[in-house]
Amino acid sequence: MNSSSLTALPAWQALKAHAAVLAGQHMRDLFAADPDRFARLSFSFGPIRADYSKNRVTLETLSLLAELARARGVEAGRAAMFAGARINTTENRAVLHVALRNREERPMTVDGVDVMPEVRSTRARLKAFSDGVRNGQWRGATGKQLRHIVNIGIGGSHLGPMFVADAMKDLQAPEMSVTFVSNPDSAQLAEALAKLEPAETLFIICSKTFATAETTANADAARAWLTARLGETAVAKHFAAVSTNVEAAKTFGIHPDAVFPMWDWVGGRYSVWSAIGLSVILACGYEAFDQLLAGAEAMDRHFETASLEQNLPVILALIGVWYADFFDAPAVAVMPYDHRLKLFPFHLQQLDMESNGKAVTKDGAKVETKTGPIVFGGGGSDSQHSFFQLLHQGPRLIPCDFIIALKGAGGPSRDLLMANCLAQTEALLKGRTAAELASTPEALRPHREFPGNRPSNTLLLDELTPYVLGMLIALYEHKIFVQGLIWGVNSFDQWGVELGKELAKSLMPALLDKPAAAEGLLKARDSSTAGLALAYLQAKAQQ
Repeated sequence: MNSSSLTALPAWQALKAHAAVLAGQHMRDLFAADPDRFARLSFSFGPIRADYSKNRVTLETLSLLAELARARGVEAGRAAMFAGARINTTENRAVLHVALRNREERPMTVDGVDVMPEVRSTRARLKAFSDGVRNGQWRGATGKQLRHIVNIGIGGSHLGPMFVADAMKDLQAPEMSVTFVSNPDSAQLAEALAKLEPAETLFIICSKTFATAETTANADAARAWLTARLGETAVAKHFAAVSTNVEAAKTFGIHPDAVFPMWDWVGGRYSVWSAIGLSVILACGYEAFDQLLAGAEAMDRHFETASLEQNLPVILALIGVWYADFFDAPAVAVMPYDHRLKLFPFHLQQLDMESNGKAVTKDGAKVETKTGPIVFGGGGSDSQHSFFQLLHQGPRLIPCDFIIALKGAGGPSRDLLMANCLAQTEALLKGRTAAELASTPEALRPHREFPGNRPSNTLLLDELTPYVLGMLIALYEHKIFVQGLIWGVNSFDQWGVELGKELAKSLMPALLDKPAAAEGLLKARDSSTAGLALAYLQAKAQQ
């Protein structure tokens, strides 16, 4: 990675001057000047077509952005990741989640050791275990078939598999159910367990360290619920685990055949492709999961080999940098017009903001520019009736991503979805001028005028299959990585979440005590934290 000043680069300065010129132009005029704009500024790769013509960009803009990417070492950074280099410098780790969906015989190495034999072995074990559960060979302690899957995790061990399982729900076996639990508030687990039969329930504990506080609390509660009904010996038949800490999982009582490894070269938010996807495999079958991997692998090969100018993740990354740093856009809105993708924005929030929400570069210097944007969104139809008002008429510029499948449930409902999706992108582009409101009462015109010139990308999916879903997720993973390379940050650590965990751990002794004794333990805290903790203790004492 080039560690020189980002903003001093000639490529950056050229973009700054170019942005000043484009800032005075409306996208209406860009379309009027170029009838072939859509053809020039859209890109197809397999079953995904990306339309980025509704952006404040020209071919010159994209060329200048590509020069910036080269100046920031994007090509070298890309090669380093695929080569298994330790590009997560603050944790001294390789970043090789791409190996998890490598289905070829191609070796992928970390420190000169090919990781693929172990990856393939784990895949085979996942298939054998999931097939056994689904066909009844692996049964519960009472001999009943396991039909209810409860995934216990948090962060990447929760958001990724929950999103993917929901997106592939139409492939789920009718006799199987899958539930995701992450919140240490016992109400969430209690609500999930109230509907389940213990003899037919399999818990999957997903924790990289097998020591994550929230996951451990829920795992212990689930264990107590099960053993109170079926006895201690039932744990070996009703629990599975995914962790780097295999010994701790076995100590918990989990059968060795139901303990699956993770590796330190896989970050949590990139782990759905690993054994963390076991809940997806159990619910939807290994074949569907394999197609998910195949789609991601296709996007990996494209990202790795295509030139920057013809590389879909790179193009979307550069457009994102353009708005964040040259138009001061604080956020990105993501709206899938497919109910099965409704959880995608939540997965992206972690993927993007945990990766690039950084204020220092890899070498410890303060960043010179805005880095990771705020990511928000939701199902397109619902979002139109909530935050779209801000997108259209708010004073902040917020670029948008629209995602819709061309094929799906047919009839008027599909037509209505497509009409709404395309209309929203058109409205953001065109707006409504004062001249177009001539018949509107003058007092209402300012309220009904839309500035337009609001940018958007539209991703047209042929059909939402597991293969296309894998491509879509990998597309955004690589987009975020490229942006991190340009900004010079480490996209693969997350030190910002650690301080709160450490302080929570140090607060626990006081919160377990009585108010009088706790006062001494809380003296070192600020008055607000101490006062709130004492209020909690007093309420607890009165229960």
